[in-house]
Amino acid sequence: MARLIDPEALERVIRMAIVLAVEYRRMTGKPLGITGEVGEFHAADLLGWHLADARQPGYDAVAPDGHRVQIKSRCILPGARSSQRVGGIKLAYDWETVALVLMDADFAPLSIYEARRADVERELKRPGSKSRNERGAMAVSKFKSIASLLWPSPIITISDAAAR
Repeated sequence: MARLIDPEALERVIRMAIVLAVEYRRMTGKPLGITGEVGEFHAADLLGWHLADARQPGYDAVAPDGHRVQIKSRCILPGARSSQRVGGIKLAYDWETVALVLMDADFAPLSIYEARRADVERELKRPGSKSRNERGAMAVSKFKSIASLLWPSPIITISDAAAR
């Protein structure tokens, strides 16, 4: 049975954790290890998804239409290598899509991409890379190339176009 969590209380806790993680990285140069949880929170908050129970095999959230989403998150730090990877996509479980939440150094969301299972599987099973084939990892740039941008909305309105 899914736990009922007060969204406002969860947001307060996530905001406090972000402050601590940013300070920890500033002091030590190392991540605190909350990127996944923060990314899941942002995806649920921005897209109206319901977070799955902790340790739910294969997926992290359920979209309003009922599809199950495995959520991956990455902070894009200033000066970071452009070859960052999306890791640990698990094909053995039931899920329909994988979402990638990209955040800045302060854990603010930059964009969210979503790729369909068939596209992810085709890329992960493509011959030639132990990292990709055995660990379920692929480059962020490759993931973006097989995914759709969900947030910010890729739809350009007439007023947006006129402002350019």
